Amino acid sequence: MDIVLHLAGISLGAGPGYLVAIPAVIEAGAEAKFCATLRQPSGTLVMTVTLMSREKNTTLFTHTSNEAFQTCVQFEAPLVRKEVQHFQVEVRGDTFYSKQVRKVMIQASDPVTFIQTDKPIYLPGQKGNNVLLCYIRHVTVTPGPSSDYTLTPLSGDLYTSCLCANERKTLRWTMIPTALGAVNVTVSAEAVASHVSCDNEVVSVPDRGRIDVVTKSLIVKAEGSETTKTYNWLLCPKGSPLTEEAEIHLPENVIEGSARTSVSVLGDILGRALKNLDGLLQMPYGCGEQNMALLAPNIYILHYLKGTQQLTAAIMEKATNFLTSGYQRQLNYKSADGAYTTFGTGPGNTWLTAFVVRSFAKAQSFIFIDPRKIEESKTWLQHKQQENGCFEKSGKLFNNGMKGGVSDEVTLSAYVTAAFLEMNTSQHVSRSLACLKESLSDLSNTYTTALLAYVFTLAGDVETRAHLLQHLDTVAVREGGFLYWSQTAAETSASLSVEISSYVLLAKLSASPTAEDLGYASGIIRWLTGQQNYYGGFSSTQDTVVALQALALYSTLVFSAEGWSTVTVQAPSSQLTFDVNQGNKLLYQEEALQDVSGKYRLEVKGTACASVQISATYNIPTPADVTTLSVRQVCTQVSIITLFKHRYSGKEETTNMVILDIKMLSGFSPDPESLKSLKRGLLVSRVEQKEDHVLVYLESLEIIQELPVDNLKPAVVKIYDYYQPGPSLTKLYSNSTLTHFRGSIRLNSSYKLMFPSVTQRNDTFMFFYHVSVR
Repeated sequence: MDIVLHLAGISLGAGPGYLVAIPAVIEAGAEAKFCATLRQPSGTLVMTVTLMSREKNTTLFTHTSNEAFQTCVQFEAPLVRKEVQHFQVEVRGDTFYSKQVRKVMIQASDPVTFIQTDKPIYLPGQKGNNVLLCYIRHVTVTPGPSSDYTLTPLSGDLYTSCLCANERKTLRWTMIPTALGAVNVTVSAEAVASHVSCDNEVVSVPDRGRIDVVTKSLIVKAEGSETTKTYNWLLCPKGSPLTEEAEIHLPENVIEGSARTSVSVLGDILGRALKNLDGLLQMPYGCGEQNMALLAPNIYILHYLKGTQQLTAAIMEKATNFLTSGYQRQLNYKSADGAYTTFGTGPGNTWLTAFVVRSFAKAQSFIFIDPRKIEESKTWLQHKQQENGCFEKSGKLFNNGMKGGVSDEVTLSAYVTAAFLEMNTSQHVSRSLACLKESLSDLSNTYTTALLAYVFTLAGDVETRAHLLQHLDTVAVREGGFLYWSQTAAETSASLSVEISSYVLLAKLSASPTAEDLGYASGIIRWLTGQQNYYGGFSSTQDTVVALQALALYSTLVFSAEGWSTVTVQAPSSQLTFDVNQGNKLLYQEEALQDVSGKYRLEVKGTACASVQISATYNIPTPADVTTLSVRQVCTQVSIITLFKHRYSGKEETTNMVILDIKMLSGFSPDPESLKSLKRGLLVSRVEQKEDHVLVYLESLEIIQELPVDNLKPAVVKIYDYYQPGPSLTKLYSNSTLTHFRGSIRLNSSYKLMFPSVTQRNDTFMFFYHVSVR
């Protein structure tokens, strides 16, 4: 049961009152939530919620209102080992002021994830209540049967023993998991009748409470690197059946038991993204631009659902909660002058500020956005306009896709101009359009050309738009019924191709499209939907945001409230059927396939479109790929000092933002002091801890062993370009020098029993169980 602290300022009369509910204990580095209520405001009030620590104060929520409201806000707890911090709630108005402060405990949770065939060692135990008399019990401890693991008693250990109140004994087993996924380990202790005396005392068996059972869950993961392959189709039968085939081959070196294949069906190309609004990408969201990738897709999907009258109260609540929390998080990256920064410090970023303000303007239809913050950002951008009409670059441009043959200035100015045009802000736009026109003599940069086509479409410049679209058509890639664009003929980045193709699609559809335009767009749509990942996003943040904006616009234009379809999936040894109609077109239907590999045949009958995806996920030994990014690691002794040296050898002058993803060895966690030191490192912008991974936004990182493990499997360190995830590199690291260590782990449960610490013997995985009597 969660303990909740309340910060309240409730008046007894007719005046204003407020209530803020916060958790008393928060897991470090995890998502947490608090709820704020304001009633009977007398005039305009400003509520501000701040999390205060010794190092800094973070504003989690600020809201100005002259009406009552109730909202819940998600936020990311700071990454600390264990620390008492303070929540401050301040409500201020012309005639009302109140401030309340409460303590909150922020503490880290210990890892309980293991790689299959690892042998972690537990110390289960029980905390007993204080009693004055020693009631003797004869206790038998028994592990529950399971096909997911084997437990072998250690030689010499007694599993039936005399036990007195407040006494504790340790019982041990060797445990080897035999299945992947969540493995539940159950152990029971029972007071049993016995004719044998204990310490010359008669054994007693209580009428109640003579049996105690505790179950703990272990996550067993396959070793190696996880790979996911998806096959996507958008099939519109229009009365005539359509068929497609796909063949999945697993590599010979696939880790046994790790493969799983599934098929999912929806009646809407945005349905997959709608299901995963909070997780379109399995990537970190630790900077201002990446946080916007959580917020912006929600806006486009909500506009689509509202425009097609499919927006339900449940969807609205879910999406607006994400919008509100994303909005509040984004304010942490805002400077006093109205600009937004990548990591909350440093000079304002022109491109990011334009991205934020265009998104906030669209979000106003669904949540409260302080209009003053939008105006402040607009003013800051306008001050960045140069004499020639283009906009000055401020802050680092992490995405190399916005650089190229024309210049950073033209591409950036096109992006800022598009933001102003989307907000219907005509001031200063004519000057920037004039600057952009001067660059039209050089259309060698396909990315810039596609963005310019969208800009002049929004501006209503028919002649320039037609010229740009005609050029883009000549450099398009046509493969069967697919249509898309790449930056160069040798381009291998699907992320960049998705973004370019999405801008072309937006340019085609943003100016009263004809039937011919929609037909042209359908080829782009078929290619784009084929690039979607399992979660409905794409490769990175910007391609996901722009692609979903384009998909939402297309879906709105071609939406039909009629039709049905039946999807049949024929696998080598089974067959699945899915029905799609107007009542369930947004319903995510997914089934696991018994055949994890082989040839699959799809058939769609009916009159409505169906979005079908087959997804295969499996693990393989970490490959030693040749790449432009490289990483080297060195490990030493029990307190492993892991030195990760990375270098770039590509053709660009610099990389985009680089992420170093370090997976912890089973039983290890990062040393908190090492994490703090790493944050102060040169070129390190941010450090996050997510479950059993440390993410370094570009050094050495020290990790300490908390749970000793025998037969220790290597963990993976991965380095990749955030905006072009293709050129990545994964390396294994392990600690072959580890022989003996005594550590600790805490897995508190609501039962009397708990797992307080661990120990190790060579070549064994010992399961310890402490028992005492209440």
